[in-house]
Amino acid sequence: MSAVLDRLSRWVARSPRGDLPLPVRGTGYARASAPARMVVFDQALLWAALGLAAFGLVMVYSASIAMPDNPKFARYAHTYFLARHSLSLVLAFVAALLAFQVPMATWEKYAPWLFVLSLLLLIAVLVPGVGSMVNGARRWISLGFISFQPSELAKFTVLLYAADYMVRKMDVKERFFRAVLPMAVAVAGVGLLLLAEPDMGAFLVIAVIAMGILFLGGVNARMFFLIAAVMVVAFVLMIALSEWRRERIFAYLDPWDEKHALGKGYQLSHSLIAIGRGEIFGVGLGGSVEKLHWLPEAHTDFLLAVIGEEFGFAGLLAVITTFLWMTRRIMHIGRQAIALDRVFAGLVAQGVGIWIGFQAFINMGVNLGALPTKGLTLPLMSYGGSAILMNMVALAVVLRIDYENRTLMRGGRA
Repeated sequence: MSAVLDRLSRWVARSPRGDLPLPVRGTGYARASAPARMVVFDQALLWAALGLAAFGLVMVYSASIAMPDNPKFARYAHTYFLARHSLSLVLAFVAALLAFQVPMATWEKYAPWLFVLSLLLLIAVLVPGVGSMVNGARRWISLGFISFQPSELAKFTVLLYAADYMVRKMDVKERFFRAVLPMAVAVAGVGLLLLAEPDMGAFLVIAVIAMGILFLGGVNARMFFLIAAVMVVAFVLMIALSEWRRERIFAYLDPWDEKHALGKGYQLSHSLIAIGRGEIFGVGLGGSVEKLHWLPEAHTDFLLAVIGEEFGFAGLLAVITTFLWMTRRIMHIGRQAIALDRVFAGLVAQGVGIWIGFQAFINMGVNLGALPTKGLTLPLMSYGGSAILMNMVALAVVLRIDYENRTLMRGGRA
């Protein structure tokens, strides 16, 4: 036995790099094979996102193909929305590739300035002649062949700013006026600008992102629940003081009522009809009837209803499961970054998870009749260039965080 151990020690001494000769039966000794190359980022997350985007492209075409038959869209070709959505996906993919190249240290350095930029754009969109008005809302800035929605950028920059803010205020996070109040003022400022457009849906998402990062950043529980209570009261007052928002709530409670069926409950009732027609496996791709001018905004806010009609419960379950898996995976990447003492990167990743997961949850709840109607698109899938662009950039940042995590675990530098 001692002779065997002595022989093994001589092998180790001759092989300082660890490429020890291994005994192979019948052939003497062989060198150990090189370790398998480590994956540089989460490819499963990338393919899930690309899969949703590709399926979304197909469904946008299916949901919008009959729109030119409506006199309102008579000047558009049947492939108009398909072509624009395809262009948005290409631009978003290029922007995501560029965002992936940016180290997290750079995002952290410029987070406050990006937040200021989004504030300036939110102000600019309210200026007559700069902001474009559609359906009574002034939310877009025309850039020639495309329009940009600053509220989508604000979701991303508030996320970055909140993560950076929590890292800078880590030593005073138990003190309300020094740790929480300045962040609350910043979010309230964004909220006032969004409500002036108006865009309550975007404000709701931004408020949840900021609250989530405060909670995950370790803010005192009593302060967190106090802020949460204030936010709930604020949103209740917004609804109570707005007649058309109250009507939406009443329509949600009884969309089949004669008073609401042709008013605020019209979209919800036809969304439920579409999903009901789909049953288990759907009527088949392109077979939707509700998209034929019955269901408004079928290619944007109510794309999930068309998926439910054409692919049934099975299609809905596949989409919901994919979003659930994506959100869980993004949150895991964030926890992994925090475990590696990369707090800013971890909070950013978890903030993206909250953003994608919460907005998908709201959109699905609205389409399924579980929540009041709210103008929020389905991330990565619904028609909308600004939303697709910022969703792709946010996911690219998450993949960058995962890349830097893996680099650190291999012994390199992020």
